[in-house]
Amino acid sequence: MPNVTVIGAQWGDEGKGKIVDWLASRADMVVRFQGGHNAGHTLVVGNQTYKLSLLPSGIVTGTPSVIGNGVVLDPWALKAEVERIRDQGVEVTPELLMVADNCPLILPIHRDLDGLREDASGAGKIGTTRRGIGPAYEDKVGRRAIRVCDLAQLDDLDPMLDRLCAHHDALRAGFGEPPVDRERLKSDLAEIAGFVLPFARPAWRELDKARRSGKRILFEGAQGVLLDVDHGTYPFVTSSNTVAGTVAAGSGTGPSAAGFVLGITKAYTTRVGSGPFPSEQDNEIGQKLGERGREFGTVTGRKRRCGWFDAVLVRQAVAVGGVTGIALTKLDVLDTFETINICTGYKLDGKKLDYLPSHAADQGRVEPVYAEIPGWCETTQGARRWADLPARSIKYVRRIEELIRCPVALVSTSPEREDTILVRDPFAS
Repeated sequence: MPNVTVIGAQWGDEGKGKIVDWLASRADMVVRFQGGHNAGHTLVVGNQTYKLSLLPSGIVTGTPSVIGNGVVLDPWALKAEVERIRDQGVEVTPELLMVADNCPLILPIHRDLDGLREDASGAGKIGTTRRGIGPAYEDKVGRRAIRVCDLAQLDDLDPMLDRLCAHHDALRAGFGEPPVDRERLKSDLAEIAGFVLPFARPAWRELDKARRSGKRILFEGAQGVLLDVDHGTYPFVTSSNTVAGTVAAGSGTGPSAAGFVLGITKAYTTRVGSGPFPSEQDNEIGQKLGERGREFGTVTGRKRRCGWFDAVLVRQAVAVGGVTGIALTKLDVLDTFETINICTGYKLDGKKLDYLPSHAADQGRVEPVYAEIPGWCETTQGARRWADLPARSIKYVRRIEELIRCPVALVSTSPEREDTILVRDPFAS
C-alpha cells in the first residue's frame, strides 16, 4: 500500500491535526519530518481535545510515531508535552515514540538568541514564536549543533561546546549579553538526557524495515508551503523546507517514500504574524471569518489574520509542494455568507499575474482579482457524505478544484474526527 504525506498548502494552521489524526488510525507509523515546537496541531477526539506541538499526531491513536532528523527538538518542551498528554490519559512510551538519534537539539541559548533578534528588529520583525527554531537550524547547518546522540556522550562534549559557544558568545556580546554559561548548559543537558535517550534510535533503520515489510507510513509536515524557506513569502517564513520533498532528507528515506501528497487547505485563508497577505480582509468580513473559525494560534494564541480563499497561492503551493490531492477544511465556516469571493489572479502595476512574485515588496503590492459566487446559507457542519452538502457548497468545492488544478480528496466539515467526507482514499491511491 502507498504511503501518504500531509503538508499545509497555505500559511499553516489549515487543520492538519484533525486530518493526520483521521489518517493515523489507518496507518502503521506516523513520522514528523521537519519543523519544531513552533507549530501546533489540535486534535478533537470525542470530548477530549489534545494540543500537540512536537509529538506526531499518531500518538493519540496509539500509532507508533517518529520524530525525524529534520525536526529541531527542544527536549524540555518534549518532556512537558509528554507529561501534559499523560495527564489526559495518553502514556507515551519508547515503544510508541521514537526520536531520531541524529536529531539536532534546541537549547536555551537558541531561545535567548531568537528573542534578542526579534526585539532588536523593530519594524523588520519576522514574527517568530521566539522558541529558538531558526537559531537551532542555523547551528545545524553551521555544523555546531548538539544532537540527541550527543546526550549519551556528555563527557566528550567540550570540543563541540567550544565551537558552539565561540559563535554564540560573539552574537550575545553584540546584544550586550554575557557569554554562554557552559557549566549550566552542561548541567541542563545531563539532567534532560535521562528522559530523552530511552526514545532515541537510528530512525532510518526502523523506517527502512517498515517500508520493506509493506507497512503504511504517514509523513506529517508542520507549517505550510507558503512558509517554506525557499518557496514561501520570504523573509516572513519558517526556517525549514515545508514541501513534500523534505520527507526524504528529514526522515532518512528515499524520495519515493512520500507517496500520495495530501495538501491541507482551508476553504478561506488565514495567516499568523507579519508578511504579505493579498486576500486579507481587515474588516467585518475578516472578523466574521475569525469568529466563526475560532482563529487563534494553537501554540502562540495569537489572533490569525483572515481573508478569502486565494486560488493563486494554493495553485502555486500545489505545484512546488508536489501535492496530489487537497483536503479542504472548515467549509462550514462559510455557511452564513450570502456571497463569497475567490481570488483568481493579481494585478501589479497594471499588469496581470497568475502567480505570486518572489520579491517581498512586490508581494506586498499585488492587488487581488476576485470572482464572486453565491453562498449557500445552509449548514454543512457535520456532513459526512456529498449528499449531505448544499448544492451551492459543492459548486464552490468544484470551482476551487478547477482554479488550483488539483482534485479534492477530503472535505472536513467540523473539528470532529468523523465529520469528514472521503472523496478519494489517499492510502488506496
